[in-house]
Amino acid sequence: MKPFILPVITALLLTVLTTTSYATGEKAHREQVDTLFRLTQMEKKIQESVDSVVQLQIRQNPQLVTHEKTIHQFFTKYIGWNALKDELTDMYMQKFTEKELVEINAFYITPSGQKVITVLPELVQERNQLAMMRLQKNIGELQQIIGAQKPAP
Repeated sequence: MKPFILPVITALLLTVLTTTSYATGEKAHREQVDTLFRLTQMEKKIQESVDSVVQLQIRQNPQLVTHEKTIHQFFTKYIGWNALKDELTDMYMQKFTEKELVEINAFYITPSGQKVITVLPELVQERNQLAMMRLQKNIGELQQIIGAQKPAP
C-alpha cells in the first residue's frame, strides 16, 4: 500500500502546483489587461461612447429628451464600463498574451504612446470625414453607373 501512496501524493502535489501556477499566470495576465485599460483610458472612452449613443438617440427622436436620464441609465446598465469590463478583459486576454500586453503597455506608458492614445481617435474621425466628403462629392458618378446598368432579368 505504501508504494501506491507516493505516486498519489506526487500527482496531487503536481496538480496543486499547476493550478496555482495557472491562477497566478491568469492573474498577472488580467493585471496587464487592467493596466492597458488604465493607460488607454478605456473606462472614460466607454463612458463617452455611452454619452454619444444617448445623444444620438435623442437627436434622432427629440421626443425622448424628457427621458434622457432614464435612457442614459439604461445604456450605462448594459453597455457602460461596469457592464462590459469583465467581458472586454476576457476578449483582450484571448487576443493578446501576457507578454504582448507587457510590451504594448511599455509603449503606451511612454510620451509617444500617450500621444497615440490622444491623437488616434482624432485621426480616425478626420479619416471618416474625409471619406464622407469624397463619397458625397462623387456620389453622382455611382448614380450614373447604376443608372446605366440594366436590371438583371
